[in-house]
Amino acid sequence: MTKLSVNINKIATIRNARGGNQPNVVKSAIDVQTFGAEGVTVHPRPDERHITYKDVVDIKPIIKTEFNIEGYPSRKFIDLVKSVKPHQVTLVPDPPEAITSNAGWDTIKHQAFLQDIIGEFSEAGIRTSIFIDTNLDNIANAVKTNTDRVELYTEPYAAMYTQDREKAVAPFVAAAEMAKKAGLKVNAGHDLSLENLKFFSENIPFLAEVSIGHALICDALYYGLEKTVQLYKEQLVK
Repeated sequence: MTKLSVNINKIATIRNARGGNQPNVVKSAIDVQTFGAEGVTVHPRPDERHITYKDVVDIKPIIKTEFNIEGYPSRKFIDLVKSVKPHQVTLVPDPPEAITSNAGWDTIKHQAFLQDIIGEFSEAGIRTSIFIDTNLDNIANAVKTNTDRVELYTEPYAAMYTQDREKAVAPFVAAAEMAKKAGLKVNAGHDLSLENLKFFSENIPFLAEVSIGHALICDALYYGLEKTVQLYKEQLVK
């Protein structure tokens, strides 16, 4: 069964808008696990506009499932991850000023860079995943970076889903199958929602993990966090 990792960045965004500690990010990490999520994801950015580096350190001790830290591999980020030692680090190619992740790695152009970074994490015993689009050349070359997994960047799927879901999912199926044949496990994330998650999961039955934040936290405003986590998990049941 595909694991659900809840990205709690947006909870930190609400907290930071007012200052103080409400809503409590650490409690939110505890709660999503209690409510059934199989993991917690955070994405600390250089300006700490949502999740802070302190949040990452504070969250690690309460993790009972899996901890996934996303981010661009700057030296500061690498040192944070190696000190915290999460179960997984997901590398994204975002520049510091990016509002959200909006592209995957060019694994051909950045092969040597990724190899070096992934080597550091591997030596520290941390599983690696790299954010990637459905370009088959990038998928084929991903294995040369020595990553353990790839995370498919699913915004194009979500954008096309209501127009033609079969067409929308086709390149993701091809990319996932190629990754699997190369010995890589497959994660996915970005704009997956209650509307489009089930169909995506059904078409990639070997999907290891989905990381979902924005849509899930938005839905939680209406359904409550506990109910929302359950609703997302139901979309992943085969």
